[in-house]
Order: sequence, then structure tokens, then C-alpha cells
Amino acid sequence: MRLPFAASALVAAALSFASALPALAQEDLIFRKSTVWKMLTPNDKLAVYGVDDPIVEGVACHYTVPEKGGVSGMFGVAEEVSEVSLACRQVGPIKFKEKAEQGDVVFRERRSLIWKKMQIVRGCDAKRNVLVYLVYTDKLIDGSPQNSTSTVPIMPWGATGETPKCAEWIR
Repeated sequence: MRLPFAASALVAAALSFASALPALAQEDLIFRKSTVWKMLTPNDKLAVYGVDDPIVEGVACHYTVPEKGGVSGMFGVAEEVSEVSLACRQVGPIKFKEKAEQGDVVFRERRSLIWKKMQIVRGCDAKRNVLVYLVYTDKLIDGSPQNSTSTVPIMPWGATGETPKCAEWIR
């Protein structure tokens, strides 16, 4: 089936726009732990996920989020609470794949059907040569003060001996 010229141009424009967006990390479910038992519907849980920084090779973050059970959780329409914890660590030699800006998004996930999303963003403390990761949830209407911060000092790894400076890559 051939698309009309206008439709094919729209598809091509959408694909080129999508390829210009920054790469975001993909999460891996590590495990879930039930916290509230529900008789006939799924339990409330805490879920631990891992993400690799898509721009900074050698850094991984783990975050824990509550997941609502019950009927709304079963159908995927529950608005999740804003509490999120975060821990990031150097897991290998650090290599920057490209330059980035302070506060660039590393990972983003919806926490409700429409209104709320969780984001992990990255920055650089140039004075200490430390990567700083912040996780927070925001709500379209009134925001959220819930957040968590983790830092990754950039250290030599193995025999490489050379330590990159985050200030050269993140502005």
C-alpha cells in the first residue's frame, strides 16, 4: 500500500524528529517485593529497576518506586505516588559518548495515565569531578517536591589510569 505524498512526508518528518531526540536509558526490572496484600487483585509492591546512563558509559543507576495494586493498578490507571529512591555507581571505566547539558534527562517514565512522570537527570559538579543524578516526579498541575540525589565520583578504573573530567563533557 502506498501512502499519499502528504502522508509519506509526515511519516518521514516524524521519523527524522524521533531520531533527533536524545537517547534515553532503558530500564531493567531487578525485582519486586509485595508490601500490601490484596485478596482478589494485585498487591501493592516496591519495584527495583536498573538503568545505564546512555551518554556516560560505566555508570548505572538503580531506583525503587512503589507500584499500586488493587483494581486501578490491575488495569494500569492508578496514579502512582511520588516517592522514589535513587542510587548511582561507577560500574566500569567511565567514557563519555557525547557532550551534554546540565540537567539532561537520562530516563523518563510515566507515573499516571496523563498527569505525572518521573525523571532521572544528570549534572556535573566540575569542582569535584563528580556526576550528580537527581530523580524527581513532576505533575502537570502542581509539581512534586519528592526527589532523591545520588553522586558518582569519576575515578580511575583498572589499568587505564586516565580519568575524564565531567566539565569537558557536560556544560
